[in-house]
Amino acid sequence: MSTTSESPSAQIEAIHLADAAVGPPRAVPQATAIPGRGLVGDRYERGLGTFSDWPKDHELTLVEAEVIEALAREHDVNFAPGETRRNLTTRDVRLNDLVGRRFRIGPDVECIGTRLCEPCDHLERVTARPNLCRVMAGRGGLRARILTAGTIRVGDPITVTPTPTEDD
Repeated sequence: MSTTSESPSAQIEAIHLADAAVGPPRAVPQATAIPGRGLVGDRYERGLGTFSDWPKDHELTLVEAEVIEALAREHDVNFAPGETRRNLTTRDVRLNDLVGRRFRIGPDVECIGTRLCEPCDHLERVTARPNLCRVMAGRGGLRARILTAGTIRVGDPITVTPTPTEDD
């Protein structure tokens, strides 16, 4: 197990794509990741996302299943699958630790975490849940760039690329 961010069971628990900035996300068993674009069929890959004209550091968005479960326990905020509007729901990996780190999803897709995916007013409006920005602060997920193309499947393992040590 990595000292910072993953367990041997780190994996993709769900994949969601949304056709439009406010359209409902749909669950899919797999998705094709394209560097510089995103997941085929998703709003950002098609240039239709709310933040499509922002810096291209969010070809992929991820959220921890454990955060969704904690929001339900701690704040009675219950999200339906995909309702966080993040593409990938993960299990057993601390996404905040992946900012600036390379990681692999399944055998093919390499990514780099670019910054936290903090909740915003848009998420509050689309989900009709006030105060999400406050209760999700610091745990809204991760934005990532896709470095290598490939297929991401539900159940794929997530492995973090080791950080070189000073001796390397």
